[in-house]
Order: sequence, then structure tokens, then C-alpha cells
Amino acid sequence: MSSIRVVWGAASGPTEMSSYDAALADAGVENYNLVSVSSVIPADVDVEAVGTAPTLGPAGERLTVVESRAIACGDDASSQVSASLAWARSVGDGPGLFYEFAGETDPETAENRVREGLAAGQELREWEFDEPSVVCESTPVESDGYTTAVVLAVYGESDPIVRPNAG
Repeated sequence: MSSIRVVWGAASGPTEMSSYDAALADAGVENYNLVSVSSVIPADVDVEAVGTAPTLGPAGERLTVVESRAIACGDDASSQVSASLAWARSVGDGPGLFYEFAGETDPETAENRVREGLAAGQELREWEFDEPSVVCESTPVESDGYTTAVVLAVYGESDPIVRPNAG
């Protein structure tokens, strides 16, 4: 695995799925089949916040991610949605942790919550951690339709899900 890229996006659409798909497009990962994993960072793998993913392989392939996703309907009372992802590595390029938080809340609350979760996860491990990093994507909820905010940690490049026909 080359690296883990942290990407983010936000968008609105007429349905939950269309707003989610558009938010994934904003993050550059709309053409992949996302497979969620729990939140452990392997040792000796760089983590970089890039915003929008580069091309990570052919469309339709599997992409391994840790995902924070918040979706709200314009009919809801919420004024914004926020998705946050925090991470910290153990000292010396050892393993690390991602923690995610998402909700119908402001970015400051989302960042505080994800930091609290990460701190709780760190307490469960006997690793000495570096300072954490946080990305929070927050966007106003559109009055009609749905609004989605996402932050994803994308593990390496895509992998084929099926073998092509041999012909």
C-alpha cells in the first residue's frame, strides 16, 4: 500500500443516495465500490490529507476506506451537517487510529466529538501517540432535498472485485 489519503466533500441532491453520490464525487471517489474497515492504521504507511482523491484505478473496482458520513433532509430542523475524521499515529511510524464522527451539528462540535472518540481509543492501547490530525467537512442543509458531508480515509489504490472475462 502506497499511502492513505484523507479526502472530503459535500453536496446536495433530490434523494439521500444522489446527495451521497455527489459528495463522493466532490471527494473524487464516486467511481469506486467502497468497502468500509474499522479504524486501525497499519505501521509504516503515510497518511496525508489531500482533499480530492487522484485517480486510484479503473472505475468499478473496490476501494478500502474509513468513512465519516452525515446526511440530512431539508425538512429536518438542522441547519448544517458535519462529518469529521481524526487520526493519530504511534510514535516512530508505528500503527495508529482513525476515529469518525458525523451528525447534524456545527463543525466545532463535530471536531470536539471526534477528538474525544480518538482520545478514548488511544486509552485502550499501550502505544505512545503523536499529536492528532483532524479534518471536518461541514455544509449548510439545503431546504429541499438532501445534503451530505463526507470525510474518508482511502487506503492505497483500488482492487478488482471480479476477474474480467477471458474471452
